[in-house]
Amino acid sequence: MTAQGSEPTAPDTVVLVHGLWMTPRSWEGWVAHYESKGFTVVTPAYPGFEVEVEALREDPQVIADLTVPATVDHLASVIEGLDRPPIIMGHSFGGTLTQLLLARGLGTAGVVINSAPTEGVRVNPVSQARSLFPALKNPANRHRAVGFTPEEFHYAFTNTLSAEESRAAWERYAIAAPGFWVWEFGLFANFKPGHQDTWVDYGTERAPLLFVAGELDHIMPPAVNRSNAKHWAKSPSLTEYHEFPGRDHWTCAAPGWEEVADHALTWALEHAASAEPASA
Repeated sequence: MTAQGSEPTAPDTVVLVHGLWMTPRSWEGWVAHYESKGFTVVTPAYPGFEVEVEALREDPQVIADLTVPATVDHLASVIEGLDRPPIIMGHSFGGTLTQLLLARGLGTAGVVINSAPTEGVRVNPVSQARSLFPALKNPANRHRAVGFTPEEFHYAFTNTLSAEESRAAWERYAIAAPGFWVWEFGLFANFKPGHQDTWVDYGTERAPLLFVAGELDHIMPPAVNRSNAKHWAKSPSLTEYHEFPGRDHWTCAAPGWEEVADHALTWALEHAASAEPASA
């Protein structure tokens, strides 16, 4: 399964979009894995996130000031600069951003993993509310960059790992997230009049899209991903859903992540090959 020898229009590039509380570093295993198969892998940072994890922890103001439209525009400009429409994959809020990018006509196939919802998904399981509570417990957090403690991270992200394994993941990868995003798109977007920043036209034609969920994901449980996928039933384009048993929100780095990466790439290549490449 390599890009080499494929049809001229087959995708040769994978764009990986990180989620909240993370940076492109969170994809380091996937980059090496896909590059070993002959693909070019692009991991664009959100605007201002081009610095390392340690620098963002030291000065998180760029995180607090970030907006969704600016982030989508930035990611779109990266994709539009590629020679050929790529496969786009996003984790968590990167899944929301991937859906917004596909709705713009970008990409030749999309995979969203443990995706945060786009506007209109009203499923809020108890574990999700508990996971987001550290950001939602104080209204002043709407104007701050808000991080997880190691214990909060263990519950929300890495609940299938030991406390020691979770602490190691938190130390290497975790940063704060824009509190405004959590409040606005996790709480208010479905109750405010008009279209908000995570709105998509679910009836639009776009590249094929796969939702991947983890059975034990606390912060974006399967119910959220199933509901999000069903919203796309209005679209004439292909939408599918796949659930991995026993996996949590940290599924892109937890033991066995290669199975998730291979499933995502195989599905994207199979369906991108049968689809007309989207115009960027």
